Amino acid sequence: MARTAAPAKLRLLNGRGEGKDSGGRPVETGPMFRRITPTPPDDLVGEALDEWNRVVPELVRLDLLKEGDRATLVTYCEAWAVFCEATDQIRVHGLFIEAKQGLIPHPAVAIQRNAAKEVRAIAAHFGLTPSTEQALARGDGRGNDDENPFD
Repeated sequence: MARTAAPAKLRLLNGRGEGKDSGGRPVETGPMFRRITPTPPDDLVGEALDEWNRVVPELVRLDLLKEGDRATLVTYCEAWAVFCEATDQIRVHGLFIEAKQGLIPHPAVAIQRNAAKEVRAIAAHFGLTPSTEQALARGDGRGNDDENPFD
């Protein structure tokens, strides 16, 4: 499956500076959306709202959010809540249930797996995966470039 192109801001944070990405290619910044922090919907509750409150401040700090990202963020947070709920069900009832045909996987196992895939896919778009976090750490000024002998 082809990789989705990273947003220009992420490519610049990972890049070599002066508008270049990590491969030294110029980064086309695209349209200049107004960077306004989206607000969570009133019905976002529980673990989904907790996740919103965990990730949004960092995404705002990195200047990665716009109002139009709200639906994608809500989807990410709701998928995380589904993952947590399925995980809780597995902890209570176990991985398998007794059926006519014998032991079968608990339905929450498939729900958990699907939610995890959705969380990872959306998280990558916002730089929330471990690999993109490391790339951002190198590019947002937190890294110590003085110690890199290859610069």
